[in-house]
Amino acid sequence: MSNSLQFTSHIVHGAKHILARDQARAKKLLAGLHPHGPVAFHARKSRHHHHRSHESAPVPPQGDSTAAGHSIDVTDAAVTYTLPVGVGQPPTTYTLLIDTGSSNTWVGAQKKYQPTSTSKSTRKQVTVTYGSGSFSGTEFTDQVSLSNDLVIQNQSIGVASTAQGFDDVDGILGIGPVDLTEGTVKGASSVPTVTDNLFTQGSISTESIGISYVPTTSADEAANGELSFGSIDTSKITGDVTFTPITSTSPASNYWGIDQTLTYGEGTHLLSGNAGIVDTGTTLLLIATDAFQAYQKATGATLDQTTGLLTVTEEQFGNMQSLFFEIGGTSFELTANAQIWPRSLNSTLGGEEGKIYLITADLGSNSGSGLDFINGFAFLQRFYSVYDTTNSQVGIATTPFTDAETN
Repeated sequence: MSNSLQFTSHIVHGAKHILARDQARAKKLLAGLHPHGPVAFHARKSRHHHHRSHESAPVPPQGDSTAAGHSIDVTDAAVTYTLPVGVGQPPTTYTLLIDTGSSNTWVGAQKKYQPTSTSKSTRKQVTVTYGSGSFSGTEFTDQVSLSNDLVIQNQSIGVASTAQGFDDVDGILGIGPVDLTEGTVKGASSVPTVTDNLFTQGSISTESIGISYVPTTSADEAANGELSFGSIDTSKITGDVTFTPITSTSPASNYWGIDQTLTYGEGTHLLSGNAGIVDTGTTLLLIATDAFQAYQKATGATLDQTTGLLTVTEEQFGNMQSLFFEIGGTSFELTANAQIWPRSLNSTLGGEEGKIYLITADLGSNSGSGLDFINGFAFLQRFYSVYDTTNSQVGIATTPFTDAETN
């Protein structure tokens, strides 16, 4: 498909890091910091005549030095995704981090910016502060090529003169709501994002993103994901996409929040119509403490001191049942195999070879908090997910990998 781009997934090494990063990110989400779902997007458009019943915690502008502690972005994620992006004409290719939690696109962290005939400096200073790391430099407008068919004219980009915390990439492709660019460019209230411009320039008819994965089974980096702008790649799904509206429950409503019922096996109810979020920047499947304890009891799993994750014996694994996620009236099955960390990647965890680790972990707060689960990367690898800003909804569909036995 012409609107589809291949990306590469990278998992932070060391399970203590993975679990700690997931839980630290969850804390910020639970506090309602840094809203970046469709509600944030639409709130800006209707702010002058629309009163929000749930005011989220205030966030300083991203260029503000105090923003770091409040930001929920790619820099504090335990799993990240990179994409080759062309800038200029002829284009120079940069490796950029995809970030749904920030909205500025910038280059120059490693590979230097190459001005061409399409480059134009606005001479405005741009500064963005992330959870860890920052950059500052000059705003340019330039042609940005995501693919042959997704070419954006006059896109605002930051050209870094200094960048901290970005050692392996050239910059960021920010695909969050335009709100998050406020205060980042001197003399501009906000700047249109890549997704905004794809929409206004007619390249896409809906501001939405579809994401599919091939489950990660090798520590070697491989282009194992696909991002579709403005459309659903039907070649990647095996059934209809079930859409469900963004939950009205805060703080989940500030993000890609949905209501879901979660059941283990035939009758162990873990969550019942609770609000939580779908989040590509979280690695594991995090569920509220009480639900986690019920899951641990049902599986007979024990907590591993080295990794902080649950482990099961071969015999217990053989008896494990599926987890059922009821979303938008459809039941999605996460098989026993999908509930374990890929055994070929145990070294990534700092775990033992051959040991069986579970991907379900403790969110760190009891249910009823308004954000009782995070369906992270480990869940999303088995499904196709759609993030539809225009219609304020999330879509989920099965894929050829939903029932894979690859772990």
